Amino acid sequence: MQPNQTVLAFDTSAAHCAAALLSGSRLLRSEMREMVKGQAEALMPMLESMLSDAGLKWNDLSALGVGIGPGNFTGIRIAVSAARGLALGLEIPAVGVSSMEALAEGHEGPCIALTDARRGAVYAQGFQGVALAAQHLTASEFTDLQHTFQTVPLIAAHTLDAPTRSPAMPIAEAIARIAERRAVPDLAPPAPLYLRPADAAPAKPAPALLDK
Repeated sequence: MQPNQTVLAFDTSAAHCAAALLSGSRLLRSEMREMVKGQAEALMPMLESMLSDAGLKWNDLSALGVGIGPGNFTGIRIAVSAARGLALGLEIPAVGVSSMEALAEGHEGPCIALTDARRGAVYAQGFQGVALAAQHLTASEFTDLQHTFQTVPLIAAHTLDAPTRSPAMPIAEAIARIAERRAVPDLAPPAPLYLRPADAAPAKPAPALLDK
């Protein structure tokens, strides 16, 4: 992207609704609201308010950044759908950024980014030379990982059963900064990143009707 372009980024992949507005390298606005549900109703008013407070309009945007997970399945779909729709209407690129990429943003040197996958499990990915692809780890697998990478810092936004470092910046700001670097014309639309099956059980087949 050209310097001093304006990027609006947002994330609803966890129990929050977060957004950030970036102009070049300068952070104009950043907001995060903790919420277990209601992101679908809160997201667009938050984005519109952020633009208005900065004296900007939708057409002033050069690109979008969106959190693609892993995380809450419904939350991921809310943000990704919004980003795809806005990008199409505004004719600007939308850049998908994973939760682990956002956590690692701003840290120097090798690290492993972790997000809570519930039930003692984590999502993990290594950065800057750490040979660990994005994956879902059970509690025992996470313990093995700690033994394997004892000298590599662990970065996490939430408290885990392990010594971790905090992210260098809020998630939406990190997404915005990554999106600013990656945005190019004709970029493929962002897609959700799912590293495990959904918690919901598959629908049961409808019972057969008995002939009278």
